[in-house]
Amino acid sequence: MTKTQKIKYKFLTGSISLLAKLPLGVLYPISSFTSWMLRDVVKYRRRVVDENLKRAFPETDSKKREEWSRRFYLYLCDTFIEAVKLLGISDKEVDRRVKVFNAEIVDRAVEEGHSVVLFLGHYGNWEWVPAITRHFHNGAEMVQIYHPLSDKVMDKLMLKIRSRFGSESIPMANTYRRLVEIERDGNRFVAGFISDQRPRGHHTDSWMEFLGIKTDYITGGEVIGNRLKCKYIYLDVEPTGRGYYNMTFKEIQPIDDGKEFPYTRSYMKMLEETIRRDPPYWLWSHKRFSHSNQG
Repeated sequence: MTKTQKIKYKFLTGSISLLAKLPLGVLYPISSFTSWMLRDVVKYRRRVVDENLKRAFPETDSKKREEWSRRFYLYLCDTFIEAVKLLGISDKEVDRRVKVFNAEIVDRAVEEGHSVVLFLGHYGNWEWVPAITRHFHNGAEMVQIYHPLSDKVMDKLMLKIRSRFGSESIPMANTYRRLVEIERDGNRFVAGFISDQRPRGHHTDSWMEFLGIKTDYITGGEVIGNRLKCKYIYLDVEPTGRGYYNMTFKEIQPIDDGKEFPYTRSYMKMLEETIRRDPPYWLWSHKRFSHSNQG
C-alpha cells in the first residue's frame, strides 16, 4: 500500500476498533437509524431490492413484501455492525450468540480422510460464520474463499475482521492452488464457499430453477471438490433474534438425475428452503437474476 493508504488504514482500523468496544445494545439503535436512512432517504438499491422480492415472490401481496424490504435493510445494517463488533467481542459472547449444531458430521468427514466443501449463502450474518471453527475437533484448516475488494485499504480491513477466529481467507483466483497445497502438506481443510451470487460473465451452460426463476449458478466449489475428493456439507444459518444465530451442518445428498453438478444443485435447493423460511435475511440488494432467461 502507498503511504496515504497506510494512514487511511490505521485511521479506519482505530476508529472501527473504538466502535467495536461499544455494546451491541448501543450499536443496534445506530443500525436501526441507518437502515431507515438507506431505504427511505438515500434509497440505496431500493429498486433492485423491491424488484428481486417481487420476482421471487410474485404470489405475495405488496404489503408483505414491503415489510420484508424494511426488515432486509435492518438486517443489512445489523450485518455491518456485527462485522465491526468482531474486533471487540469475546469468544464467550460469540458462543452465547452463535449456536452450532451437527458439527460432528464435519469432524467425521475429516476423520475419514476427506476435506470438506462447505456451501453457504449470503443469508444471516455470514461474517460470523467463521465462529464455527471453535466447534471443530479434527485439526482441519478452516478457510474461506473471497473476492478481493478493489479498494486495497478496505480489503485489508475486511481481511483483519474475517481472521478473528483464525480462519484463512483465500482469494478466489488462488483457490485451487492453495487447497492443493494444504492437502500436499498432509492436512485437511474445511473450505467455505458462498455460492449464491450469479457467475461473473454471462454463463448459460449451468441453469436451474431457483426461487421460481430459471437462473445460472456458480459451479467452482463442486469442480474443486470433485478433484480433491471432498465431502459436501451445507451450513444452514437461522437468525433467532437480533444478533443470535443457529448454524446447522447438513449433509448434501446429490440430485440423482444424471445431470452435471448434482451437489451444487442440491445445495441451491437447500438454500432456497432456508430463504423461503424467512426471506428478509438474504442479500436482496444484488442483481441476483440479471442473467435469468425467465420469460
